[in-house]
Amino acid sequence: MQTNNRFFDDMAKMMIGAMSAAGGMKEEMEARMHHQTEAFFARMHFVRREEFEVVRDMAALARQENDCLEARVAELEAALAKVEKAAKPTRKVTATVKATTKKAAPKTVAPKKAAAKKMSTGAAKRSPAVKKTDTSAK
Repeated sequence: MQTNNRFFDDMAKMMIGAMSAAGGMKEEMEARMHHQTEAFFARMHFVRREEFEVVRDMAALARQENDCLEARVAELEAALAKVEKAAKPTRKVTATVKATTKKAAPKTVAPKKAAAKKMSTGAAKRSPAVKKTDTSAK
């Protein structure tokens, strides 16, 4: 037995309309949340995944190059040490080089003599304002 009840038909239409409105509201809320999330990350200065991967790859290449250069420097230092060890001068040559490169220190006798002379003459010459006070003892 089938009945045509308008009430149920209206309720079904209203529910279908509400569901479509809810679906539209859901899409609008998702779009707003997506926009707000992107704005938040832009304000916080986060990098995008692609930029991060590019910088990570550049850092890995730089690390590899640094390791190669470090090995090359160690190799060159070892070669330099060999050359310096082979070219090390004998003891006699070292003493001769030290003797020829050593400079004599300048003599400063004259200023000392001048200071001593100044002190001895200062004691002999007294200014007229200075009086001797120990004359009664003799």
